[in-house]
Amino acid sequence: MPMPPMHSPARILIACDKFKGSLDAPAVCSAIASGLSGRFPQACIEQFPIADGGEGFAAALENPLGGRWVKTSAHDALGRPITARYLLAATADGPLAVIEMAEASGIWRIAPEERDILRASTSGTGELMRHAVELCGAKRLVIGLGGSATNDGGAGMAAALGVRFFDEHDSLLNATPRDLLEKIARVDVTQRIPLPPVTVACDVDNPLLGPRGATRVFGPQKGADEHSQPLLESYLERLVAASAGEASAARPGAGAAGGLGFGLLHFAAAEMVPGFDLLASLTGLRERLLAADLIVTGEGSLDAQSLGGKGPVALARMARSLGKPVIAFCGRADAAARSCGLFDAVHELVATGLPLDQLMSRTADLLQNAARQAAPP
Repeated sequence: MPMPPMHSPARILIACDKFKGSLDAPAVCSAIASGLSGRFPQACIEQFPIADGGEGFAAALENPLGGRWVKTSAHDALGRPITARYLLAATADGPLAVIEMAEASGIWRIAPEERDILRASTSGTGELMRHAVELCGAKRLVIGLGGSATNDGGAGMAAALGVRFFDEHDSLLNATPRDLLEKIARVDVTQRIPLPPVTVACDVDNPLLGPRGATRVFGPQKGADEHSQPLLESYLERLVAASAGEASAARPGAGAAGGLGFGLLHFAAAEMVPGFDLLASLTGLRERLLAADLIVTGEGSLDAQSLGGKGPVALARMARSLGKPVIAFCGRADAAARSCGLFDAVHELVATGLPLDQLMSRTADLLQNAARQAAPP
């Protein structure tokens, strides 16, 4: 139902996700805030970048949680030494560590010509988890999934935590698809380090195996071709069988991040929740929405996939339930997003008529101008 007109919002909450390939979420919020501050100079404007589990998830929690960044040595998806970081925050229940799997095991670290999906491993993510527990005393781990370079079912992560993989001769195997394929016969979890509660932020519901599984849906974007896809699917099937992981493999989200969802569910007894819901629960987002007169959200593309529960749409639904008006800024929106009834107005940068390269390179200026010209609902 349309909200009543509001001519001068006293408090504006800007809670946007990234414009992928152009601006991260904080930069998007900043550009829109700059435009709205010129439009409504008396308004109190709060910037609250959001993320639904992928890149930028930990950064979105930095200010709300008052966290600090911890840097440590780890390895990227191809086993090369790197320096990676995670967020550590003090809570009433003890230190909370927020780890993005993409920080160590992300595809952004691997050049296109270097990608080797059969060799790629999530060991670096496990190293960050282990560091947070053993060196920083974390009493809870929050893991954001998304942006992976891997399809290892979380075996590398598990190995970094002490899980061991053996062949039929009881020889220890390296935890990569290439080394475990056709060799894995037994999995020993008795040496895994003790873990605190692990919560996984995930925005997809794909199982590990099959037509909607990790390999077939997400593998191609990481370099899995017609030759490697059957090998990877066979590897994951053997990993499941050797570890008695059939129940975990079938759970929604098990296929996320190349099957790291499965690995965390099965080897770390993790709880999996939608990324936006977790963000909201950790930051008191509901109270921020209640205090605002106008909610501004957005991301690069608002489309049917967004309606499946991605951050801006989930935010709009929450705001609507509280009786708040919501406007959105995006690069483009499809008919489903424009007609979903969640937004009082949708401002698309493609409406400028500029070519894609200029939309991508001038996103900040275009958002600022669009916000300056936007009228409240």
